[in-house]
Amino acid sequence: MKLGLETIDYVIFLVYFVIVATYGYWVYRHKGKQTADSKDFFLAEGSLTWWAIGASIIASNISAEQFIGMSGQAFQLGLAISVYELVGGLSLVIIAIYFLPMYIRNKIYTMPQFLEMRYDKRLATIMAVFWLFLYILVNLTSIIYLGALSLEKMTGFGFMACAVFLTVFAVFITLGGMKVIGYTDVIQVVCLVVGGLATTYLALNLLSDKVGTGAGVFEGLSLIRQKADHHMHMVFEKGEYFVHDGRGGKMDAYNQLPGLMMFIIGGQWIVNFNYFGCNQYMIQRALGADLPTARNGVLFAAFLKLMMPFIVVLPGLAAYVLFQENADAAIVQGITDNNIVKPDNAYPVLLNILPAGLKGLSFAALTAAIVASLAGKANSISTIYMLDIHKKFINPNLNEKQTVWLGRVAIVVSFIIALGISPFLKNFGQGFEYIQEYTGFISPGILCIFLLGMFWKRATANGALAAAILSIPLSTLFKYQLPDMPFLNRMGTVFWICVAVHVTISLIESRGEKNPKAFVVDRHWFRTNPSFRLGALAVCALLTLVYVFFW
Repeated sequence: MKLGLETIDYVIFLVYFVIVATYGYWVYRHKGKQTADSKDFFLAEGSLTWWAIGASIIASNISAEQFIGMSGQAFQLGLAISVYELVGGLSLVIIAIYFLPMYIRNKIYTMPQFLEMRYDKRLATIMAVFWLFLYILVNLTSIIYLGALSLEKMTGFGFMACAVFLTVFAVFITLGGMKVIGYTDVIQVVCLVVGGLATTYLALNLLSDKVGTGAGVFEGLSLIRQKADHHMHMVFEKGEYFVHDGRGGKMDAYNQLPGLMMFIIGGQWIVNFNYFGCNQYMIQRALGADLPTARNGVLFAAFLKLMMPFIVVLPGLAAYVLFQENADAAIVQGITDNNIVKPDNAYPVLLNILPAGLKGLSFAALTAAIVASLAGKANSISTIYMLDIHKKFINPNLNEKQTVWLGRVAIVVSFIIALGISPFLKNFGQGFEYIQEYTGFISPGILCIFLLGMFWKRATANGALAAAILSIPLSTLFKYQLPDMPFLNRMGTVFWICVAVHVTISLIESRGEKNPKAFVVDRHWFRTNPSFRLGALAVCALLTLVYVFFW
């Protein structure tokens, strides 16, 4: 296994870099408004097409945590880990129908703004500060860390050199505003899809060569089914299947994906509805568009989401069979560390066995995924800071030009903080499961206050505040008092407790009357056009087919 890139790889990456940079500058100069308009900078108001919105959502969603972490969990758990992507696609459809009208018709531009309009300024401020800390100290930092770590393994350059490169590249894209991010994300998505599929194709070919007769990709797929049938099921039963835990032992697969209970209790739904529907850096792309354009963009993102298992899950499955069959010494040595099986090493190891040229394409794909996610999150950090904190509490009299300038300063400062913290994450074993579990400490409370705020007119601010505050201590209590409870089931349980508390306090306070701050809802908002309905049905049909076929 040869570490590092060759000349042709650098040439391919340079072409990618020049195309993205040049197109980003052209968009900045020619698309949208030419004045220093804060709504144009933060939201690209009226500038993004449906395909740019959809591509940008996926580009921000797919990062090193998917390429490295989810491929690692495919190595560990198998096809079942694709449930995050498949249910994510269905969740996006539901969000397009029911969430987007509530935001767009009420002219919501940030998530704290929603909380202030529906509840009160107190809750909005608390959550704005919390989201800033979360986005900078967890999201931005972890993406820089995981991204730099993966590029370090692939190129041979030092960790900090890779981290600085990714940060500077992302700053360049982010300073142009949301319209630059949105349109360059189209190129980023093309790169990550093409590069990701190329990696999948070569991994399956390698599997065919090493384990089979060399007949090609379809034989590679067949070999996965033959050699790892237990890795090709979508639903686990408790005690049915034990997998490598990355620490030298084994763990029950059910603890990570608890069968049908993650749907019945709701943990899987909470992950996706909160991430895509209540998350500033996901929903922000759609908030500046009209409702039909926003809906079509989110539907396009749902279709792209269904492609992700082919890009991030199949390589992990191929690596698992190659490892189990002891078919390639480089793969076996790369996945083990001091005789401990490390599932998260699966994707980087596969990248390093790619031939020259294709390694450069995969390098560009991985960089595109990382940079797009960094840009989207940094823009959202700047948006929340300027619109929900700075202009409310520090200087409400800023003009448009000053708002945009300070927004750019906030972007640079957030990147500097995240870059400085990122090396310290080496002390933590971060992977896809880790990120999902610990962001899930607050997700139940957030989704509770958003759903009741949207669709229940008696929901009060004190009820919402109690639900938001309870989420973290309840999650912590369940984690340490019931350590055998799968974290997705824990999220579902905490969510329903938060709902019960929110409803109880609201009923006591409201005394049977509607909250005067409740949104006026027109049911016509939720009606969709025939083409959208056809696309939504197609997403649901594809999801159903996958589950039925691989049950």
